[in-house]
Amino acid sequence: MERMRFMERPSRDELCMQIACVVAKRGTCGRAQVGAILARKGRVLATGYNGPPSGLPHCFDSNGCSNLDRVAENGCARSVHAEANCIAFAARHGIRTEGATLYCSHLPCLRCAELIINSGIRRVFYTNDYRIKEGEILLQQAGVDIIKL
Repeated sequence: MERMRFMERPSRDELCMQIACVVAKRGTCGRAQVGAILARKGRVLATGYNGPPSGLPHCFDSNGCSNLDRVAENGCARSVHAEANCIAFAARHGIRTEGATLYCSHLPCLRCAELIINSGIRRVFYTNDYRIKEGEILLQQAGVDIIKL
């Protein structure tokens, strides 16, 4: 019997990033869909995607953002970022973030970088750059490893 050939296995970091990118598909902001996962030793602890606070209308609902031109130009003021949602989920469920790794489809903004630092997250992997670099600069200043996959 012929041996089965396996496709090349992704590394744990690549797998976690792929999961974060799938989670991004749940995002409901008209500007961008962003996903994040928190992991330890390659095991998923929490997930998050961008969208309004729990129980409020999504951007694509009739009661959500009504002016997508404004959203695309200035960013969505209603959406909670994927990284913040992921960290909030962990906090709500008693999941320890100290020393964990965050995988995010996009480089974190300044506000999310502040949360990442104060949560004790030590490494951040991302795929897509963010046009504003303050978050990246703050993460570097705090000694958080930032890796683009």
